[in-house]
Amino acid sequence: MRRFGLLFLALICVFGFSKAAEKTVSSPDGKLVVSIADTNGKAVYKVVYNGKTFLENSPLGMETNVGDFTSGLVLGSQAQQRKIDETYSLPNIKKSKVNYVATEGVFSFLKDEKPAFDVIFRVSNNDVAFQYKVHPQGERKSCMVNQEASGFVFPKGTTTFLTPQSKTMVGFARTMPSYEMQFTVDAPMGQNGSENNGYTFPCLFKVNNDGWVLISETGVDSRYCGSRLLGHANGLYTIGFPMEGENNGNGTAAPGIPLPGFTPWRTITVGETLTPIVETTVAFDVVKPLYEASQAYKYTKGSWSWIMKMDGATVFDVQKEYVDFSAAMGYETVLVDALWDTQIGYNKIEELAKYAASKGVSLYLWYNSNGYWNDAPQGPRGIMDNTIARRKEMAWMKSIGVKGIKVDFFGGDKQVTMKLFEDILIDANDFGIMVIFHGCTLPRGWERMYPNYAASEAILASENLHFSQYHCDREAFSATLHPFIRNTVGSMDFGGSALNKFYNGNNTPNRGSKRKTSDVFALATAVLFQSGVQHFALAPNNLTDAPAWAIDFMKNVPTTWDEVKFIDGYPGKYVIVARRKDDKWYIAGINAQNETLKLKLNLPMLQANAELKAYTDDAQLNGKVASVKLNNKQEIDVQIPTNGGILLVQ
Repeated sequence: MRRFGLLFLALICVFGFSKAAEKTVSSPDGKLVVSIADTNGKAVYKVVYNGKTFLENSPLGMETNVGDFTSGLVLGSQAQQRKIDETYSLPNIKKSKVNYVATEGVFSFLKDEKPAFDVIFRVSNNDVAFQYKVHPQGERKSCMVNQEASGFVFPKGTTTFLTPQSKTMVGFARTMPSYEMQFTVDAPMGQNGSENNGYTFPCLFKVNNDGWVLISETGVDSRYCGSRLLGHANGLYTIGFPMEGENNGNGTAAPGIPLPGFTPWRTITVGETLTPIVETTVAFDVVKPLYEASQAYKYTKGSWSWIMKMDGATVFDVQKEYVDFSAAMGYETVLVDALWDTQIGYNKIEELAKYAASKGVSLYLWYNSNGYWNDAPQGPRGIMDNTIARRKEMAWMKSIGVKGIKVDFFGGDKQVTMKLFEDILIDANDFGIMVIFHGCTLPRGWERMYPNYAASEAILASENLHFSQYHCDREAFSATLHPFIRNTVGSMDFGGSALNKFYNGNNTPNRGSKRKTSDVFALATAVLFQSGVQHFALAPNNLTDAPAWAIDFMKNVPTTWDEVKFIDGYPGKYVIVARRKDDKWYIAGINAQNETLKLKLNLPMLQANAELKAYTDDAQLNGKVASVKLNNKQEIDVQIPTNGGILLVQ
């Protein structure tokens, strides 16, 4: 009997050790290590880079209507691991060719000795992505995910660079959240956003002096909802689902999935410097194209009248003028903004499209996304939210050669809203139409998932510079954030690079808000801000009132790139980034600090003693162009005044 008791005790000890044992998955270079365990019945993971903890034990799991998978969990004894080595094309964002090398680990958690879920981790040299596979529960073949436990616990002393989620059904025509709130920088943890609604992805954290972490998500489509980050005490942030009031209460806040079913990927980019943050492609690495492109889509530059002339300029004669302007700039598109259906009309749009085609220019047309979840009055309205009306409209657009659409006023992250994004995209692909979204959420891997996707706003974009002097005064500060946060995970339709000194139709002095940044700054943001399709905030008067060198640069600046390199910077202070198109490098920088920035740049991608064209500002923000040379160490000294910029071009 005593012998049996000792054996039973030994089995308990072995079982206990199995429950407490950690399993790990590491990056190919071995520096980034994710540990997975069960602790007191809870599923947890930890992220360590180069021996330093960037995320402490952080929760995993979910509560569903077929089971609570947040407690009573046991980590299974088996774990599958495999190496991933994939090369794919990404012509519209960050890098045209990507080689994704990672280690994948699949870790199973049991509840009541039955499979609950697997958590799948993919770990590359600076990126972690994880998603859940939820197993059937008896006869249950579907479920609602009421809440995720998924979280991120940062070490004490971590500071934050975050933008809060707004209240629902507020702002212009009850269209919010429109993902256009202001960032706070170098802020302490322990808050939950200015409205206590959490934060909009992506979210940047500085982990003391150890490095940086960027949290986001990707792979969100009609099969789940978009999420936000909720702040708690003691360094904990958790995944939050949409608020009930989004989209006027239409649709469920909790997503539904089939069983077995998968959640989107949560992404964690880790670096001792900001280089991995700026250069990451994880948002695209772990997703796949969802359908074939109906044609070879072309990414283009264009103009639009609305940013300077507002609603009243959406009339035939002004749009014809902008067609001529785009043709003069060598651009291939014009965005005809809101109210064209009533202020121009369908027959005259057909005439405008024909005229534009004669100039080698195509049209993008603006649409209201909805008819029943906010009060935005601008038309065309009530078309894009209805399959029958939408496809009929798109057939008409195809017949007159419309290149793309810009769809506005979404205001939510619910699964039903994600389905609308997807439905618009797949229908548009049937008719060879590209799609820009405005007043909308962050794109989540959509550049790779949807071949006709062009860009999303999801930022305090250029329209706010028109609306408010306050935003003009803060333009440089805001611009130094986007390459590190919003724009590093997806195309950002900012609509900027204005060369008007004043935001009005004819650049009339002392009318409207005044731009505080330099012309070189404006050119630099055309490189810093990336979107495969760009409609710049230029105006026909710029052909005569802007410096010739500025216009020449804007005629030739690419909108797609083959490579990106982070050079230097700090969010909210300054940023310098290099982008390559074919064999030509563009190095762009801007400065938001109160003093002139003086730096020695090391540019190892260029040859020693290379000659460059330099666009620089003096102390009064007067720009000039000159030839400069790198030294034999591939270095160059630069100065950027407050609100100024620099461009170095091969």
